[in-house]
Amino acid sequence: MSRIGKRIINIPAGVTVSLDGGMFEVKGPKGTLARPFKDDVAIKIDGAEITLLPVKETIFAKALWGTYGSHIANMIEGVTTGFTKKMIIEGVGYKANVQGDKLILDIGFSHTVEEKIPSGVTVTVEKGNITVTGFDKELVGQFSATVRSHKKTEPYKGKGIRYEGEQVRRKQGKKTAA
Repeated sequence: MSRIGKRIINIPAGVTVSLDGGMFEVKGPKGTLARPFKDDVAIKIDGAEITLLPVKETIFAKALWGTYGSHIANMIEGVTTGFTKKMIIEGVGYKANVQGDKLILDIGFSHTVEEKIPSGVTVTVEKGNITVTGFDKELVGQFSATVRSHKKTEPYKGKGIRYEGEQVRRKQGKKTAA
């Protein structure tokens, strides 16, 4: 039994939810999200509550039960409050700028790295901090992971891009012979 799938998902005021032919759509103050769902899990919308039940007792349906529950909860949270990822750039001369729909990174290479900001995502830069916000959790997370992948934090000096609150295991440098 799925603990996440058994939960009843509440629909807050100002959010409309619809299910049409396997396409689940959520509209809220921040935007609209739509996602296709397979018919292995029955999605029932009763007023201000959503319940999920597997149609058949198969392993695949049980796996999708909790997954679909978390997807729907994330969609509702996204259109009401949104999602935020914060990253820190650390290193001498490392910096970031936003120019139009591109994030420009100076991170120790001989060239600047440009990353196109997808629609639905907002990026702000303040000194050594990058804040990525949006209403689609997957889009915010994927863009943040792509930016971080350009220069992961190295373990000796701690230079690179890391998430806020991420712990970097530091290594000891070379020892001198006595």
